[in-house]
Amino acid sequence: MSSIPKPLSARQDKMTELDTLEIQLMADVAAAADEQAIEAVRVAALGKKGSVSELLKTLGTMSPEERQTRGAAINALKNSVSDAINARKSALRDAAIEAKLKAETVDVSLPVRSSPAERGRIHPISQIVDEITAIFGDMGFSIAEGPDVETDYYNFTALNFPEGHPAREMHDTFFFLPDEKGERKVLRTHTSPVQVRTMEAQKPPIRIIIPGKTYRQDSDATHSPMFHQVEGLVVDKTANVANIRWVLEEFCKTFFEVDNVTMRFRPSFFPFTEPSFEVDIQCDRSGPIVKFGEGTDWMEILGCGMVHPNVLRYGGLDPDEYQGFAWGMGLDRIAMLKYGMPDLRDFFNADVRWMNHYGFRPLDMPTLFGGLSV
Repeated sequence: MSSIPKPLSARQDKMTELDTLEIQLMADVAAAADEQAIEAVRVAALGKKGSVSELLKTLGTMSPEERQTRGAAINALKNSVSDAINARKSALRDAAIEAKLKAETVDVSLPVRSSPAERGRIHPISQIVDEITAIFGDMGFSIAEGPDVETDYYNFTALNFPEGHPAREMHDTFFFLPDEKGERKVLRTHTSPVQVRTMEAQKPPIRIIIPGKTYRQDSDATHSPMFHQVEGLVVDKTANVANIRWVLEEFCKTFFEVDNVTMRFRPSFFPFTEPSFEVDIQCDRSGPIVKFGEGTDWMEILGCGMVHPNVLRYGGLDPDEYQGFAWGMGLDRIAMLKYGMPDLRDFFNADVRWMNHYGFRPLDMPTLFGGLSV
């Protein structure tokens, strides 16, 4: 009488274990929501210590008969799980690409965004400095610079302001606290200290312009505690008042982009020049914008004069051998006059709307042959 051998019953139980594992792994594959999750399922099943990999390690301990049956079943499980994982991974990848494409859809009906070079704007003061540099550079001038924080000596004494002179206070100067020597530094009230520093460091002939920031205690629609000036200095053996007039007339014609200007020189007083002049330019002020080169009105735009002999001495030059002339003007003010800006305070408010209206395109560099205010 024959009977079913017990090993067959045991194999049936083990096959059920593989079926259960396959069902669980297939459920995990189906539940994976993204590529990271499906990768975790792959590692848990087929990784070095995965559930299927652990079963494959038992093949070496099986008898040839068991390897033919159980080994084949384990390999079939491995292939089935691997195929399911690859299919799910491919589907998730396609879904991720489709979602990204939907999220990054470009509406071709929208206007093209302008480049940073087109959106950006140059501040009017920077533009004015470039324009002045182009004009005076063509005349043979170079740019000189100096510190914003100055000593009392360079800001006043070397410019012929004697100790105790009331002109030291008339500028409403920003003074620092005294140092260990009892000396007080100042925020420079004008760019004139650079004239003395240049004469000390350079032998004539000297032809420089000095654009920079200056500081005085004043604030309203046409004044600011910090503002910008440009000064010019010429020192040689033959400089004279006629040279001043020619230089300033040529500058005004080119800067305001007019064919002719009429200027008048009125006697004035500055401690660092002798004789000294206030310079007015003829204009038309009847409309909302000041027009130069026409009209019957006058407007003061700058001060100038022959360099005082004492200033030449402080600069280390002999006034019997050298003479010079200098002039100075407010950059902010001539910018307002040229481009019709009504309030100086807007220059420092950082209002993007104001910059978009009055600013200049970064690549439109002012040149004499191409035009200053292009």
